[in-house]
Amino acid sequence: MTTYLCLATSNGVFIFAREGDDWRETATGLRGRQVTSVIAREGVMLAGTTDGIFRSDDVGHTWRDASGGLAIRHVRWMAYHPDVSDLEFAGTEPAGIFLSRDGGASWRACDEVAHLRDRHGWSLPYSPEAGCVRGLTFHGARAYAACEVGGVLRSDDAGETWRLAGGSSGDPDPYYPPAPLVCPDVHSIAVHPASPDLVFAATGGGLYRSSDGGQTWTMPYRCYCRDVWLDSAEVDHFIFGPADSVDSGGRIEETRDGGRTWQPASTGLRVPWQRHMVERFSRMGDDVLAVLSNGEVLAAMPARLEWRRVLPQVPTVNAVTGLAVE
Repeated sequence: MTTYLCLATSNGVFIFAREGDDWRETATGLRGRQVTSVIAREGVMLAGTTDGIFRSDDVGHTWRDASGGLAIRHVRWMAYHPDVSDLEFAGTEPAGIFLSRDGGASWRACDEVAHLRDRHGWSLPYSPEAGCVRGLTFHGARAYAACEVGGVLRSDDAGETWRLAGGSSGDPDPYYPPAPLVCPDVHSIAVHPASPDLVFAATGGGLYRSSDGGQTWTMPYRCYCRDVWLDSAEVDHFIFGPADSVDSGGRIEETRDGGRTWQPASTGLRVPWQRHMVERFSRMGDDVLAVLSNGEVLAAMPARLEWRRVLPQVPTVNAVTGLAVE
């Protein structure tokens, strides 16, 4: 069994094989393309770019276009349903959700997402496009999507159809809406392994928590944030990347009591970072990986959280994923 790490960067995709504590570069691809996200399973890699989706069947050595039916080619995030083989999703800018059941050979738009986008006037502070979908998470038949700036979407049929979660008005304007609503500037979304009703939204206004499937929300941590990682092995353990504001005062913290209290978890790092923060967390074997907004990648074991830099020779990383091949 060989474990590969795939890095999506602003200049293509880089593939490394793990050899003990070291990594060996095995392939590069899609050079010159801005790759925003990447997913891998069952020997297949799919890479989302600002100009469509590409597929590799040989661990990144060759890539082919896999954008059939993808009416919006600017992909912001990709995900697959963990319990359903060959069910993949793409979140786009302008905000849309597309799904594929054939490994990216064809994509179907979830038209209700575009209708919500247009009806509520979703927008982005840094782009003229009408919002984006930048996060997806699944728990059985339940699914959630993070919309910037629009709110939280919910699906009860494994992502076939979507609606606004009850605690999302769809209004993109109020960053601090009255309780029990969630801030509409949603950057990522995570459902807890213990329950499809327990969901967390990392937003421009803070970390939000819902225990009723997105109907009502509380804010246990007020800050600017882009991601939170929930430990499936320890249900009350979360790793979090708060910041004081956009790419300012970034750091890593953790809770071991479900979010009631938080402690610094930045061993090995010089924080707070003045001009960057955590963009995404990802699991890779025994490690949690943190992709930073400046393109660096950090790794640490969840039990100790002693962080180390991974593959510093690869610049401008946007997302990572792992793939095990026999």
